[in-house]
Amino acid sequence: MAGPTDRGGSLGAALNNLLRTQVTPRHRLSTYTARHWHAQLSQLTGTRRGYEALATAGLDVRPDTLIRWLSDAECNVRRSYRDLIHTAYENVAFAPAEPLTDTVKNGTYEISGLVRTGADERERGNRRAAPLRIDASRGDWTDIETRWLTGDLRDDDLEDLFIDEIIVSDIGAGTDGWEFSGSSYSVELR
Repeated sequence: MAGPTDRGGSLGAALNNLLRTQVTPRHRLSTYTARHWHAQLSQLTGTRRGYEALATAGLDVRPDTLIRWLSDAECNVRRSYRDLIHTAYENVAFAPAEPLTDTVKNGTYEISGLVRTGADERERGNRRAAPLRIDASRGDWTDIETRWLTGDLRDDDLEDLFIDEIIVSDIGAGTDGWEFSGSSYSVELR
């Protein structure tokens, strides 16, 4: 039985697309669209999480000052305070990513597309060549998961890390390393 599969214009894009279908990535909440400091402060002070974010950002003002700011959108607030409000707002506006699951970290990946190691270059995943099968349980997912959780896992970074930490851990460095220079890849997780 086939597992979840995704495609992309590079190996990194296909992997990132597959991860997004398996685990919720870090993302902006749709209710956080305020641009002006006053609207941001009003929304933050409406929740406990917002007050915590303001404290974490370093906003330390007396309650009467906060009430004055909230009652007058035209109040003259120092730039440094507006920056702290904006920082707190942005911190609350994003929902954290879910950690990568054991299914993702311990699965078998079948990679279809152009694969090269040394002089051996071929299109994998067709009638002439089976997909490249990788046992991900042998790899070190630490760097990949760290970037995933911060929302900073770009396609090219994921491809490099997947090669260095997962593929090489499973089947070795290849003749002269691994290259995925094609323009279309499919990755299936089993």
